[in-house]
Amino acid sequence: MDKKSLSERDICSKYIAPAVQQAGWDMHKQVREEVSFTKGRIIVRGKLHSRGEARRADFILYHQANLPIAVIEAKDNKHSVGSGMQQALGYAEALDVPFVFSSNGDGFLFHDRSGTGSQVETELTLDQFPSPAELWHRYCQWKGLDTTAQHKIEAPYYDDGSGRMPRYYQMNAINRTVEAVARGQERILLVMATGTGKTYTAFQIIWRLWKSKQKKRILFLADRNILVDQTKNNDFKPFGQAMTKIAKRQIDTSYEIYLSLYQAVTGTDEEMNIYKQFSRDFFDLIVIDECHRGSASEDSAWREILDYFSSATHVGLTATPKETKEVSSITYFGEPIYSYTLKQGIEDGFLAPYKVVRIDFDKDLQGWRPPKGMLDKNGELIEDRIYNLKDMDRTLVIEARTQLVAQKVTELLKATDPFQKTIVFCDDINHAERMRQALVNLNPERVAENRKYVMRITGDDQEGKAELDNFINPEERYPVIATTSKLMTTGVDAQTCKLIVLDQHIKSMTEFKQIIGRGTRINEDYGKYWFTIMDFKKATELFADPAFDGDPVVIFAPDANEWPVPPDDPQGDEDGITAGGDNDGDGLEFTGEEDGKKCIKYVIDTVPIYVVAERVQYYGPDGRLITESLHDYTRTCVKKQFTSLDDFLRRWSDAEQKKVIIEEMAVQGVMWEALAEEVEKKQGKPLDPFDLICHVAFDQPALSRRERAEQVKKRNYFAKYSGAARQVLEALLDKYADTGIEHIEDIKILQLDPFSQFGAPMELVKAFGGKAGYNQAIHELEDELYAS
Repeated sequence: MDKKSLSERDICSKYIAPAVQQAGWDMHKQVREEVSFTKGRIIVRGKLHSRGEARRADFILYHQANLPIAVIEAKDNKHSVGSGMQQALGYAEALDVPFVFSSNGDGFLFHDRSGTGSQVETELTLDQFPSPAELWHRYCQWKGLDTTAQHKIEAPYYDDGSGRMPRYYQMNAINRTVEAVARGQERILLVMATGTGKTYTAFQIIWRLWKSKQKKRILFLADRNILVDQTKNNDFKPFGQAMTKIAKRQIDTSYEIYLSLYQAVTGTDEEMNIYKQFSRDFFDLIVIDECHRGSASEDSAWREILDYFSSATHVGLTATPKETKEVSSITYFGEPIYSYTLKQGIEDGFLAPYKVVRIDFDKDLQGWRPPKGMLDKNGELIEDRIYNLKDMDRTLVIEARTQLVAQKVTELLKATDPFQKTIVFCDDINHAERMRQALVNLNPERVAENRKYVMRITGDDQEGKAELDNFINPEERYPVIATTSKLMTTGVDAQTCKLIVLDQHIKSMTEFKQIIGRGTRINEDYGKYWFTIMDFKKATELFADPAFDGDPVVIFAPDANEWPVPPDDPQGDEDGITAGGDNDGDGLEFTGEEDGKKCIKYVIDTVPIYVVAERVQYYGPDGRLITESLHDYTRTCVKKQFTSLDDFLRRWSDAEQKKVIIEEMAVQGVMWEALAEEVEKKQGKPLDPFDLICHVAFDQPALSRRERAEQVKKRNYFAKYSGAARQVLEALLDKYADTGIEHIEDIKILQLDPFSQFGAPMELVKAFGGKAGYNQAIHELEDELYAS
């Protein structure tokens, strides 16, 4: 047998797998082949999307289920034994495994990331592959685990029999936490982006520690009632009768797993601090969800609970560890033992990417000064000064501004999908109510169909709060639009939310990340792959902050050369808590005071507002904001791939299918839909991708698809065909003029009208002498189309 003629899969089955099995590995329980551990980044192109390639390891070896310790990357025998090593090292780093192998079927190159061997890389023959016992021993050395700790980390995962496995990063977080507990670490911080399954991760951590009797009584603390209920009814359900939720300030010490809202066990009066009815050593483990909201603050109610149960192990979970002068998650818990960021989640395809629409108003950017002695709508004398963006909806309410925000939101919904779940973040309850009214008046038909099309969901409104469950339930159509202030910033698992509107002053990175997190979940069953952020108050300038780690795929923004530059005014509370904010975490907003002084809001109904900036900016493949025009950006993209017009024409002509080049250019950053929209608006006619590139990148005059089709007809190209073949080609030419080149390259088009009227697809292909003749005719037609 010529080994060099074998495929990579053949090398795996004939050489690598037998060598692993011979070394003592259980091929059913300890070895998995062709493991895809990411889903592939979602690539958004206009209104369409596709997925990039998933990361896939040829072999992953496990000590036991969900405890990976080695990766093997295979190559065919035309490659050297170490050809797959760099690829494998990338996989090993992501999967948190120390032992990495590359093989071409002749032997193995072994890379030891643990530092427990005599050298980093060693070449091994096929029969020298290490045994499970050897690698496990070295793994435990690497992790600093003694014999007792080794047994502790072998505590099993919960398995419901469905085959569901944790995602790779959840596995990393769970294993690292269990290992840290086994080593005796008492304060543990996990940082995981919103939408990555923190609660499921917490469940598996608790399950493993509880089932192995390392931790017998456990308290799970959260700061929102909806979080506790969701946790109890969903991820924590397997705990069954051993679990209780602390409610009505009643303590029952007969359970093992306790879930509680921290407000349910604390209060301003000593008798309300019912957690003290437990002995100080009652709990072995406390897991604090959304721990950035207070557990690390010296004077918070969370901290009182943690201090009281100080002998327990404390595990903090957050998407946004808080680091300010007053509050530090890291000071309390130490450095995170594992982090999985929004950026990584988007890159892996587990989180939704997003577009950003930025809209600026004239009074926000240029400022507005009242005429001398002007009274507001309520008869208040308006203080004489310049008001700008930082004042809007805080000290100055311009009713036309609220109306224009609502109008822009309505326009976007009507242009895309009027029933996409939408959250509008406002500055306070009053603002949320005004926004609700404006949206109701702009959507009378929708509201007539169902009065709950728009709802204000704020802490003070019982009817609105009662609709929160319906809003986040994918199966419930209503409410569609929720106007809110602070209530929905955290703990709202809105899987199908496709539009987030920011008309709120946000200066805190923590709050910004939490709000963005409302839309990052993917729900493929309901067509939710990406979402849009609509920003009216420049909150998305925080994307430029180094502390932000998730880049949008596209931004609509004003061009600094064409529109007024906003004033350099970064004022705002460090924590984003302002009048109309939620200071105590209970979801209740307040209004009317700031810094202890009465806050007057001037309400004006006579000042008009205009949009001064709505423009396209994009994030490129490297995650950086593209500040040039779409025209210039496309030219740069194209010229990276094609050195000249002749080079492009040659590649286009040689391509078996033009759609392959179109797709390649999309991956390289050409945004076809947005480009077509911009160029066609100026040209006044629909253009082929070929003409878009020739015109934009190489300054050639552009022909419309219809013009190209007419030129082919004038040249009498069809004369050599007759009967059904001629009918097909003439119809294909019309289809090209209507819909473009990609559709006529797909043979399935023969199943559609008008082709189906000419005969069955097989008959039509026979009219060209068979499939080869049909394909040749399509190539000739394309040559004719692009001949000029």
